[in-house]
Amino acid sequence: MRKIFILALTFLLIFSFAASAEEIKIGSCIYRFNDAFMLRFRNSMSAESEKLGAKIELADGQDNQAIQNEQIDSYILEGVKVLIVNIVDRMTAQPIIDKAKTAGIPIVFINREPPLEMLNTYDKAYYVGAKAEESGTEEGELIADYFKNNPDADKNHDGKLQFIMLKGQNGHQDMILRSKYSVEAIKNAGIEPVEIASAIANWDKLQAMQIMNGFAMSIGPENIEAVIANNDEMALGAIEALKNSDYNKGDKAFYIPVVGVDANASALDAMDKGEMLGTVLNDADNQGTAAVRLALALANGTDLKSIGYEITDNKYIWIPYQKVTRGENK
Repeated sequence: MRKIFILALTFLLIFSFAASAEEIKIGSCIYRFNDAFMLRFRNSMSAESEKLGAKIELADGQDNQAIQNEQIDSYILEGVKVLIVNIVDRMTAQPIIDKAKTAGIPIVFINREPPLEMLNTYDKAYYVGAKAEESGTEEGELIADYFKNNPDADKNHDGKLQFIMLKGQNGHQDMILRSKYSVEAIKNAGIEPVEIASAIANWDKLQAMQIMNGFAMSIGPENIEAVIANNDEMALGAIEALKNSDYNKGDKAFYIPVVGVDANASALDAMDKGEMLGTVLNDADNQGTAAVRLALALANGTDLKSIGYEITDNKYIWIPYQKVTRGENK
């Protein structure tokens, strides 16, 4: 009976949106296209737009706020009915919000959260994402559980956890919160964390690999007890560097637990191979779906309660994270 009810509700949602979304054009700006997580996000938005009969146009900001500003200006001149923006620099959101407000166009921010005081300047400005502190906490818990369950993980037997932190883009809220809360979770598990090195790698696999190669040479992999990366791409880069030092190739005596965030396909594959300890699912599918449904409801002036996602504080849709492990790493 429950499955029948859920299916009926789903069809009702699709029918109601499809009936109202016709001819609606969404203008969407992505901070850069060559980001594995945002690729999943884009695919989800495109699929949901097609399902609901709306048209979405996606622009690559090339990690350049000036370029993205021009794209937003073009969308407004073009007369799009709603904007979905993955802003390059979240602290520069106010002029974009002001432009949308002047044009009377609703705007939904995704992935990079503008400060609340900026969102509050426009009643049709919203944010869809996930609470970064949750992902940081879950990363820290993965490391703490491994450290407790594997006594040999404490290589120097000092009862402390010597770790390296690989951080995303400077100033990004996910970088700040994941870095902070992962360490807090380790402390809350009764383990003293000791950061022996950290660096900004801008969410990028190659940058992380180069940085980690340097750390392996200067610190020595035998002195590293964990690597915490703000996303999977940087975790995978760290693993490639560790493999260059003959670590994380399958021998448990030469293994350093590495965690990330996103649960992308390459990370899951690395986990299956025993190269990576775990990750945290950042649900791009649900976030993309929620963003499009919210955008269309705003464009059509329909009841926001009809979109199937809870809106909190009249500004936010939060999609929960989930820890992901494999086999003996659990």
